[in-house]
Amino acid sequence: MKFSLIILALCAALAMAVAGCGGSSDSSTGSSASTESGVSSEAGDSTEKSSDSTPAGKKTKPTVTVPKGVSPEKFATKEIEEGTGATAKAGDEVTVQYVGVGYDSEEEFDSSWGKEPFSFTLGAGQVIKGWDQGVEGMKVGGRRELLIPGNLAYGPEGSPPSIGPNETLIFTIDLLSVK
Repeated sequence: MKFSLIILALCAALAMAVAGCGGSSDSSTGSSASTESGVSSEAGDSTEKSSDSTPAGKKTKPTVTVPKGVSPEKFATKEIEEGTGATAKAGDEVTVQYVGVGYDSEEEFDSSWGKEPFSFTLGAGQVIKGWDQGVEGMKVGGRRELLIPGNLAYGPEGSPPSIGPNETLIFTIDLLSVK
């Protein structure tokens, strides 16, 4: 009887130890896995962005939403996703993917998605002034929205037929590379 109680106590202690280790290991593994999963996902994205020469190639075409109300008269940028690579500065050759939407028309008038990415020398006047201002300071892998008033876009002439005179434009730009 004494021997049975000792074996029963040892079995119970062993069962609790195994359950405790198993539970501890499972919950530790569970926490660790979800923590690692979250960190790994973020770290994986960052690593891809900084080591991939075209990090936005893995992104999908953005949807540009026109804000309600009167067309703004001031230039503005909104960082949608901060990049982790090189920072674009005047004189650099940059390569981007973009979508452009007219503020008044609410229609997409141009996009590089499904075509070759677009390259230009930043600050050299090869693009509208709003692009030169808005792309400067971006980091490779970043996505930025530019709200460009007509005076920094196509001005009083517009760009018929899709862009009206002095029309404010909204672009979402992904910076793919800086040279």
